[in-house]
Amino acid sequence: MAPLESVRRRSGLPARRVAVLLIAVLAGLAPLPGAASAAPAPGNQLNAADMTLLNGVRLAGLWEMPAGQMAAEKGRSKRVREVGAEISRQHGVLDQLVVEAANRLGTTLPTDPTVEQKGWLSEMQEARGAQFDQIFVTRLRVAHGKIFPVIGAVRASTRDPIVRKLADEANKFVSDHMQMLESTGLVRWQQLPPAAMPPAQSDSLLAAARAGAPIGPSTGVSTTVVWLVFLAALGTAGLATYRVLRRS
Repeated sequence: MAPLESVRRRSGLPARRVAVLLIAVLAGLAPLPGAASAAPAPGNQLNAADMTLLNGVRLAGLWEMPAGQMAAEKGRSKRVREVGAEISRQHGVLDQLVVEAANRLGTTLPTDPTVEQKGWLSEMQEARGAQFDQIFVTRLRVAHGKIFPVIGAVRASTRDPIVRKLADEANKFVSDHMQMLESTGLVRWQQLPPAAMPPAQSDSLLAAARAGAPIGPSTGVSTTVVWLVFLAALGTAGLATYRVLRRS
């Protein structure tokens, strides 16, 4: 006959097994979707559209500041000289804002205009009189018209508050610059490129909105899959618990 102490130890095994199984089931509830709300990681979730805005605003300042300075110095009409000086000044402010935003986000920005933008500056340097005024207004008005819808698309879709604030600020500057350029009376409306409309059957705001997901492959797991796995584990644990209780 087994010692009493040993019999008590064996009789306690079913209860312990039940307790372990229940703890395991409860532990499985913790990571379930909806069981606990985890705060999203703040900022630094930049995507291709965010970087397009940051780079676009920076590049605009790199060539439009010297372009505005040229207009202030060699513009034929008084209004072109005034507009050039003000656009150059405002782009200095906007450039500081985008640099500060990039520093906070830990990303780098261009340091030189593109080859195309350098070509526009060379074109302005060689022009004189009324020809210069027309080239200055046309080049800058077209450039502002291209970046304007990009700002709106990024503002509507970005997940980052720093980028969102920069989009708000850039929108004000670009809108003011277009109005100033139009006030010269030199905008050739028929020569402006047509508006870029969203693709048919698409809810995105321009093609840039399609870049709303973070760069890189997604590693997320479907919520449905998580629930199925959990229910299967719960059923297995329940069956094992029933068997333990039945044996005891």
